[in-house]
Amino acid sequence: MNAMLDQAAIHWAYIEPLLSEPQNEEDYDAKVAALDELLDMMGDDEDHPLASLAVCLGDVIEAYDENHRPISKAPGAEVLRYLMAEHRVLQSELPEVGAQSVVSAILSGKRQLNWRQVCELAERFGVPTDVFQIQAGGR
Repeated sequence: MNAMLDQAAIHWAYIEPLLSEPQNEEDYDAKVAALDELLDMMGDDEDHPLASLAVCLGDVIEAYDENHRPISKAPGAEVLRYLMAEHRVLQSELPEVGAQSVVSAILSGKRQLNWRQVCELAERFGVPTDVFQIQAGGR
């Protein structure tokens, strides 16, 4: 066990900043960028050696969000607009929703998110599906 602790001590100075609670918005943004980069590096490999680091970093980000950025109950289009801005995502970068024209129609209130779109957006942005208030019958 001491050998493991010795290795952890050597590398902890590099890992600890990723796993500590963000102190401000700049720190939060850096952690989100690190997680995005980590997820890009991992791809679809759930057995990647850094998968557990991604989970831990995601938990740190989620805890900060819950404490500092609670998502209020708002129409699905408003939540989507917020998440797009927060993650710097363009309308053309949401294949989960559909073509850019579909995203535009949803954001302008001409269309509602359907249940499939809600599920895929919730997975992409790491939020519960219930943050997207969808109209009765939309599920």
